[in-house]
Amino acid sequence: MFSVIAKRELAGKCKFPFCYNHFNMSANLNKFPELPFFSNLSHETLAFIEKNSTIQCYSNNEIIQLEGEPCLWAAFVISGSVQVYHLAKEGREQILITLLPGAHFNTVPAVDSNCNHRASARSLGKTKLLTISIEKYRLLLKTRADLAYHVLTDFAHRLDHLTVLVERLSLHSIRGRLASFLIDQADSRDQHNLWTQDEIASHLGTVRDVVGRTLRSFMDAGLIRREGSKFVLLDRTALEEETQF
Repeated sequence: MFSVIAKRELAGKCKFPFCYNHFNMSANLNKFPELPFFSNLSHETLAFIEKNSTIQCYSNNEIIQLEGEPCLWAAFVISGSVQVYHLAKEGREQILITLLPGAHFNTVPAVDSNCNHRASARSLGKTKLLTISIEKYRLLLKTRADLAYHVLTDFAHRLDHLTVLVERLSLHSIRGRLASFLIDQADSRDQHNLWTQDEIASHLGTVRDVVGRTLRSFMDAGLIRREGSKFVLLDRTALEEETQF
């Protein structure tokens, strides 16, 4: 069971596109091991990160970065979540990935000669990021093998995710993509997450009306049932068959 809602109020919007606070993170060194990404790093690596990084705090739905702008730092999600997305010229939004605590972003452009953001990003809920300037991040990769290994491992997982995303967008219908989305959400550990139909549409590369019609079609066919703000999967096998189209 997972949650999907038709409307969600966005609280804490900032009047300005960038509205974050910086503060020294020396007191947070002992909290790093709580995040999977930092759990196996050496004390020396953690000490370097502590000395050369800052914390940025965002309210809900604040713009963190815009696609095409210069990349100044690599970032690690400490708390909250970050939605990474691409905005097409006609205004349609494609959600690429939602990053949870322990995930990182800007780690590719930070080491590329074309040091610009590959995608835009916004905060979902109150979000805290640990950021390292690209100069210090490059030095970390060159001198701290434990961090470099973790970054490469995450790159491999990220590549798998993008491969699946490209396959779904290019080879499967909206109906098949929505069926896959419903199954993925039902299997997700983060089942408290609430999605609007607009957000689902952005995630699938379509529009809200199509999502609404397809959900109703699944309900009429007895594949899912709506219970308040939740959808319950009634026929998972049939939904899995839908994912093939």
